[in-house]
Amino acid sequence: QVQLVESGGGSVQVGGSLRLSCVASGFTYSGYWYMTWFRQAPGKGREGVAVIDWNGSTRYRDSVRGRFTITKDNAKHTVYLQMNSLKPEDTATYYCAADRRAMAWELSPAFYNYWGQGTQVTVTS
Repeated sequence: QVQLVESGGGSVQVGGSLRLSCVASGFTYSGYWYMTWFRQAPGKGREGVAVIDWNGSTRYRDSVRGRFTITKDNAKHTVYLQMNSLKPEDTATYYCAADRRAMAWELSPAFYNYWGQGTQVTVTS
């Protein structure tokens, strides 16, 4: 059974940094998987933030490119999201997700079957 467990959320001031972690279990982590961070703000839909594939290729939504970095450690079965220069609009619940379908690269939640419980990120001014 695939399990994804996020951690690292919290409250930070504008311009600050946080690093989120997602530990994966229940599948062959080094296989052909897309590992992705999504976020959902109150009253808004869930949006893809960043994805990393099995080769380490990455893709970001425009609003976070240059500020956020997604990486993974296969030995630790962990995906990270380093978030720098945080803005109030980054406030959301952040979710880790995984899938093997090629469409998962499109950063759409519709193409992900496996989800973590989420971790809250709050950016205060």
